[in-house]
Amino acid sequence: MSLSQMLGIEKADLEDAGTKRSYGLGANYGKLLDRQSITVDIDSFVEGLRDGLAKESLLSDSEIQEVLKAITAELRERSTKKREEAAQNNKKQGEEFLAANAKKEGVNTLKSGLQYKVIREGDGAIPSAKDTVKVHYRGTLIDGTEFDSSFKRGEPANFGVTGVIKGWTEALQLMKTGAKWQLFIPSELAYGARGTGSNIGPNSTLIFDVELLEITTPPVPQATVKPITSDIIKVPSADELKKGAKIEVIKADEVDDYIKKQGEKPKTDQE
Repeated sequence: MSLSQMLGIEKADLEDAGTKRSYGLGANYGKLLDRQSITVDIDSFVEGLRDGLAKESLLSDSEIQEVLKAITAELRERSTKKREEAAQNNKKQGEEFLAANAKKEGVNTLKSGLQYKVIREGDGAIPSAKDTVKVHYRGTLIDGTEFDSSFKRGEPANFGVTGVIKGWTEALQLMKTGAKWQLFIPSELAYGARGTGSNIGPNSTLIFDVELLEITTPPVPQATVKPITSDIIKVPSADELKKGAKIEVIKADEVDDYIKKQGEKPKTDQE
């Protein structure tokens, strides 16, 4: 029997806006406590809620803060322990998976520990570290849990070859455009001990199906030489002036010919 039933609250009572709001707040707070695995004595909790609303608490504000600090410390310690256990388990399971996977037909293992299997050969160019590429991909954990997929989004992804995890960066520089590979990436070439998001835990080995669609690096713009539109005054050096050289005015439409003649002029021993 739920507490609401014990208190005589029925579904019909929630048609009243005030009752519904109050019940909703309580239910939400209850779910929060459950998610964090915080156990409470219901009677004491309800009594504390009533006293708090009435501004007549049996505990001082400082005592309440101490209780909250203790709960926070407990949750932090529990979270740290859980994460450490997950990291150890993920590391062990990942190593066992990769060791077994390396023996499978068609699986190649590189010095870095990255494993790949060619699903389809490509016949295009191979990206360099400076390139940007367009790919379709699907990422899963070793238990098959999918955490990302451009296929499901219906749109390929674009990113720099060095702007992704190390395992991807290494693989992309080996793939030919048009190829489709399956990558088996050790945690140290993925997100390591930190993990990422809610699905990729610490030390998780990852599997990706990667299809390299094209290299999308924009072409390097060619430097344009602006035409000379005004005359150029060539002033000789002091030594040249002593030898009788004079200041020259080179017309704008004669500059190209002048440069060409200077390039053809033989150098003297003094030059």
